[in-house]
Amino acid sequence: MRNVYWTIEFAQFYSELPDKVKVKFDYVLEIVKTERVISTKFVKHLENTVLYEMRVAVSGNEYRTIMFTMDNENVMQATEIILLNAFMKKSTKDYQKQIRLAENILNKLRYEED
Repeated sequence: MRNVYWTIEFAQFYSELPDKVKVKFDYVLEIVKTERVISTKFVKHLENTVLYEMRVAVSGNEYRTIMFTMDNENVMQATEIILLNAFMKKSTKDYQKQIRLAENILNKLRYEED
């Protein structure tokens, strides 16, 4: 079982989603919370980073949520995960911008802890 925390940025994105998309997000979040082994269909490591992406597909639209595992580098062994930010994937160009945004959010959270 994993604890999943939301940043303000993710919560705002989620709150603006249509109900149909929220249902799919909730389904994937339940998998992340409860399944020991998570298929790469739902969660994938982002190369050259400490981040993962949660993947949600609805009606031809691809949504990505950038995640950070708080207590273990491996998502399968992590018990604490934070959802940093999310976006609708339009092109691969979006990734670098969103990864930088996620890293900024993570750095801000770390700074607030100190």
